[in-house]
Amino acid sequence: MPDTRFTQNRELSWLRFNERVLLEATDETVPLLERLKFIAIFTSNLDEFFMIRVGSLFDLSHLKAHTIDQKSGWTPGEQLSHIYEAVRVLYARRQQIYQEVEQQLRVHGICQLHYDELAETEVKFVRQYFKSSIEPILSPQIVDVHHPFPHLQNKAMHIGAWLKYKNHPMFAVIPVPAALPEVVFLPGGETRYISTAEIILEHVGQIFRNDTILEKTVFCVTRNADINPDDEAFDFDSDQDFRGKMKKLLRQRQRLAPVRLELGSPISATFLRYLEEHLPVSAEQVYVTSAPLKMGYAFSLADRLSENKRRALTDPPFQPGVPHGVRLDAPITPQVQAHDLLLSYPFEGMDAFLHLIRESAHDPDVISIKITIYRLARKAKLVEYLCAAAEAGKDVTAFIELRARFDEQNNIDWSERLEDAGCTVIYGVENYKVHSKVCLITRRSQGSVQYITQVGTGNYNEKTALQYTDLSLITADPGIGQDANHFFQNLAIGNVTDRYDHLLVAPSTLKTGIIRQIDREIAKRGDGRIMLKMNSITDVDLIEKLKQASCAGVRVRMIVRGICCILPGIPEKTENIEVISIVGRFLEHSRVYCFGQGSDERMFIASADFMTRNTEKRVEVACPIYDAAVRDKIHFLMDTCWADNVKARALQSDGTYCKRPVHETPVDSQQLLLAKAQEPDDTPVVQEKKKKSIFERLYELFERG
Repeated sequence: MPDTRFTQNRELSWLRFNERVLLEATDETVPLLERLKFIAIFTSNLDEFFMIRVGSLFDLSHLKAHTIDQKSGWTPGEQLSHIYEAVRVLYARRQQIYQEVEQQLRVHGICQLHYDELAETEVKFVRQYFKSSIEPILSPQIVDVHHPFPHLQNKAMHIGAWLKYKNHPMFAVIPVPAALPEVVFLPGGETRYISTAEIILEHVGQIFRNDTILEKTVFCVTRNADINPDDEAFDFDSDQDFRGKMKKLLRQRQRLAPVRLELGSPISATFLRYLEEHLPVSAEQVYVTSAPLKMGYAFSLADRLSENKRRALTDPPFQPGVPHGVRLDAPITPQVQAHDLLLSYPFEGMDAFLHLIRESAHDPDVISIKITIYRLARKAKLVEYLCAAAEAGKDVTAFIELRARFDEQNNIDWSERLEDAGCTVIYGVENYKVHSKVCLITRRSQGSVQYITQVGTGNYNEKTALQYTDLSLITADPGIGQDANHFFQNLAIGNVTDRYDHLLVAPSTLKTGIIRQIDREIAKRGDGRIMLKMNSITDVDLIEKLKQASCAGVRVRMIVRGICCILPGIPEKTENIEVISIVGRFLEHSRVYCFGQGSDERMFIASADFMTRNTEKRVEVACPIYDAAVRDKIHFLMDTCWADNVKARALQSDGTYCKRPVHETPVDSQQLLLAKAQEPDDTPVVQEKKKKSIFERLYELFERG
C-alpha cells in the first residue's frame, strides 16, 4: 500500500478548488454580476467534472479488477461514494449562494422570475411567446408500449411529467429545444427574465390536454463523456483518417451512460424510482436544486444594461498593455533578435506575437513556420496569418491536436481551413496528446539559417488570452531554436523519445529533467530552494521527490491553482512545503518551475502541470529562461503571486483552504500586475539607423496597405 499520510485524493482536491470558485460569489468586494458568473463557472466546472472524472471512475467501478488510487488508497467505487457525498454539500451551498446573489440583483432591477411572480402584462407576453415561438418546435413524447423510453441528450434540459390517462399512470417528456434561449427577457425598463424551461413547465397541461398532470419537473441528465479516441472498442476502419474518426467519436459521446440526474424540484418516490430505473441512475447520483441547472445566460446579462449600471455591477474594463521595451509600430523580428521578449497574459496582449506571425508571412527571409495547436478561439487572427503565409509561398506546418476535449469540432473546422490555404496539417502523435505550445519561425539571412522560437504556457487562443494568466517567451536563442527545429522534425515522424540540449520534452525528458533539478536542490540541504507555479499536481513520482526535498530541508513554495494531491505541513514528510491557491478575476494558468536561487537558479516556463497525464501521456515542452530581464520579470510575477493575501488561500495539512493573514497592506496579485502593465514605459527608445533595411521598408509598405 502506498503511503497516503501526506497525500489526498485528486477528485476531492478538485472539488475543494471548485468550492473556492463558488465562494468568490460570496465576496462582497466582487461586483454582483461577476459573482453570478462565478456561480455559473462553478456549475459548468461541475458539469465537466461529472462528464470526465466521474464518468471515468464510473467505468472503472464496473471492472472486476479494481485500480486502487495511490493518493488515498480508495477503489473507484469508494472514490465515487466520497464524491457523491461531497457534491451534495456543494449543491446546497450553491443554492444558498445563488439565492443571496439573486436577491441582491433584484435591488438593481435584474430579476430571474418564477411564473407566479409575473405581472399580468408579463403573463400575457409569455403566453403569446409560448404559442408563437416555443410550442411549434416542441417534440413531446409519452412512454408506453408503442413509445419506448427515449434517449435523453447529454446536458440537455427536459420537462418530465407524470400523467394519468384513463386511470393509467405514464411518463411523458418534452426536450427543451437547443435552438431556444436559456431565458426569455420580458418587456419593460428593468432586466426581468424567466427561464425557457419554466415557461414550458407551466404549459405542460396545454401540451397534454387529454391527460391529468399528476406532477412535473425540469430535469437534466449528465452522461459519461470520457471517451478515449484510441480505444479499440470504437473499432474504426484502419483506412479512415483521424479527422473522420473524431467526428464519429463526438457523435458517440452523446450516447454514453448517465452519471448524474439533476431535478429542478422534488418529485414523488414513484416518479423518482421510474427515472432511476429507466436512465438508469442510483439514488446517490440524483441531485435536487432550485438554482438554475444551466447558467450560460449569466455571461450576457451585462450587455442588456445601461452603461452606468454595467459599470456598477461588473469588473472595470481593461486594455492589455504593451510589454515594456516592445514597439508594436516597428517590426518585431529585429526586436526579438536584440533581446528575448516575454508576454504576460492578460496583463499584456498577444499582439506582439500576432504581429510577428503576420510580418513573417511577408518577410522574404522567412522559409517556414511550424506550430503546435491545442485550442483556438472561434475567430482566430493567428489562423488568418498562417494561411496568408502559406499563400505567400512559406512552408507552414500546423500540428493540430484534435483530441482537445470539448474543442474537437472547433479544431476540426480550423484544420480544414488551414489545409485549404495550403498548410500542412498533422493531427498530433499516435497515443499521445500534443499539448505543447511551441512555434518556430525559420529564416535564411546572409547565407545562414536563423530561428525565432516562441514557447508558451497557454494556448494560441485570442479569447482566453484575455481571461487566463499565461506566459509567452519569444527568443532568437540559437540553441533553443535548434532544439525546437529538432522537436518539430521528431513530431513529423512520430518520435517522442528523443533528447534535447535545452528543452525538457515529455514524455521523454521532462519528468527526469525536473527530478534532476530537485535532486540538485536536495544536495544543498537547508540551502535548497524550489518555487513552482502550476494548475495541478498529481504525479506520484514528483510528489515523492518533493517530499524528499522537504525532508532534506529544502524550502518548497508552490502556487497551485487547482488539484494539489500533496498535503503541506505534515511532520517529517512535508513540513518544509507551503502551498497557496489563487482564484480571482482571471484564471491562473501559467506554469513556472524555479530551482535554486541567485546565480545558481534554473528557471523554466512550461505547458505541463505536474500531472501524470502531462509527464507521461502528452507531448509537453518546458523551456529554460536565459535572458536576465525576462528572469527578473518572472521573479516579479512569482513574488507578487506569493505575496497575495486577498485572493490567495493557504492549503492546510487536512486539505482545506484558509485565508492568509493581512499583516500590513492588502495584496491582490492580479490587480497589482494589471496596474503594473499599465505603467508608462520608460525603456529608452533605440534610435533607428538612417538607412533602413529592405525588410523594414517592405514592412512599412505592407502596414500602409
